[in-house]
Amino acid sequence: MSSFQNSALKTKLLQIECRFTWDLTKDDTDIDNLQTRLNDQLELGIGKEVGAARTFSFLAYIKYLKGYPEEAMADLLKAEELTRLHCGEDFEKHLMVIYGDLAWLQYHVGDYIKSQSYLDKLAKIKDKFPTASTSLLRPEIYGEKGWTFLKYSYKHYDKALECFKKAVEMEPNDSELNAGYAITLYRTETELSSVDDSAAIKQLRRAIEINPQDAVLMVLLGLKLADYKRFGEAEKLVEDALEISPDCPHVTRYVGKFLRKQGHLDKSIDMLKRALKRTSQSPIIHHQLALCYKRKKNSLYKRGSFCGRQAEIQQLKRQCIYHLEKATSLKPSFFYALAELALLYGEDNEITKAEKLFKETFERAKLKNDSLQVLQLYYGQFQQHCNKCEPLAIKHYTEGAELQKDTAEGKRCVQQLQAIAEKRASQDPEDSEACGILGFVYKMKGEKQKAVEFYDKALVCDMDNDKYLSALCELRLSLQQ
Repeated sequence: MSSFQNSALKTKLLQIECRFTWDLTKDDTDIDNLQTRLNDQLELGIGKEVGAARTFSFLAYIKYLKGYPEEAMADLLKAEELTRLHCGEDFEKHLMVIYGDLAWLQYHVGDYIKSQSYLDKLAKIKDKFPTASTSLLRPEIYGEKGWTFLKYSYKHYDKALECFKKAVEMEPNDSELNAGYAITLYRTETELSSVDDSAAIKQLRRAIEINPQDAVLMVLLGLKLADYKRFGEAEKLVEDALEISPDCPHVTRYVGKFLRKQGHLDKSIDMLKRALKRTSQSPIIHHQLALCYKRKKNSLYKRGSFCGRQAEIQQLKRQCIYHLEKATSLKPSFFYALAELALLYGEDNEITKAEKLFKETFERAKLKNDSLQVLQLYYGQFQQHCNKCEPLAIKHYTEGAELQKDTAEGKRCVQQLQAIAEKRASQDPEDSEACGILGFVYKMKGEKQKAVEFYDKALVCDMDNDKYLSALCELRLSLQQ
């Protein structure tokens, strides 16, 4: 093939919809962990034959990224076979992404004739199943794209949401598309003022109405309803889900989470251990177990009942550390768990080990621009409670809050700063730094007038502080607008 023909083929390939054109980079995911999760789905038979076809085609792209084109080709051909056998008379609609991936894979291995042949097959399918507009994709492609984004990385959740929304608008009664849309809304929606405001709850109900046997959706709805204190309906959904799929690790994992959030920690641990027997390489389940042991440990401290129970507390701490170490070994980019683990090392008086892990995790998180706010929060807690260095704690809480004020971690950074500052101000009302911190706190909370008052107080004792002057000027200007 001439360079001109090669260039023309590449141009055609760039115009098709498939995983090779969806901007799925290695840096956006933990590729080994993703491969493990996909293999678990195959082993557990999730989605049956149709789900397996999607999983094989996704696995193929992962294997291509890892440098195994022959294995990738075999998986794509397996996906094609399953699609032909189990997707009904109009199975060709479900081959569009697979043929796109095959065209790209053949191009990358240098077989340009086969690459073109898959493009030709794709063109025939498009002609056979046209869309109402050239700007629209087939709902099957929107669905495949949505599932890919959803499973690939949380960084692509917004794109997954957009894809599923369009797909459901085109195929409002499709159970798979409605389930995908419901799960994506569940993962992306922040808590709202009422159940009626929740698009996730509305969509979860719709998806369950279409497929009343989807136990995973039932537990997710139960978790969402519990957030709004609808405990009766939530518990009934969880019970029904367990009755339908008592051995599905995805169900038992979410049930374990539900039980933990309700304070039933021993039941949650039992449930999560059941799930771990089926998916032993799941970092998520190890992390959930760590959270249970952490909560049990903390509850002993909060009740003030730790005297004489140091051995029990230490055992719970060791269990927590064990499961966090397992989670982070299985998923080295699990920055949230790494931050929790480093803080636990600090609580266990392994200060050097904690500092080393924080340093390494910060470096890797900065490279990926991922989870930096979580790290600032936990490193602030480490400096405050383990290293007894309040100035560094204030520095990192402040940097964490400045990254994004409306997230759970951002709010916790602000809360920590407020607690430090209020304690200091109660001991010395003329503590200019405490007043400056409170000015920052109220600025983050959107209470601008209170922020102005505290910055004014801070400047009484520290009149040349450029940081306070700048913040005060900015606040006064915004109040005048």
